[in-house]
Amino acid sequence: MTEAIRDLESKLFDRKNNPKTNSYTSHLFAAGEDEIVKKIGEEAVEVILAAKGQGDWRVIEESADLIYHLLVLLVSRGLSWSAVET
Repeated sequence: MTEAIRDLESKLFDRKNNPKTNSYTSHLFAAGEDEIVKKIGEEAVEVILAAKGQGDWRVIEESADLIYHLLVLLVSRGLSWSAVET
């Protein structure tokens, strides 16, 4: 599990340093922290809604979205997943 997060983090750092046209991740970095934390809030609500009646698969999907957006926030601040582990 940690390896998958580290791989994603590496890709996010690369995308931050090498933005690409038509990339959702590049769009988030360009939009700034307010947009990123807005997405985290939306995804957190979606995890809750999924848990309260949309089934396990939706919980998994929405959890993945939440983790992705949390990693985008960390990377946007120059932080790493290892800081969370610590």
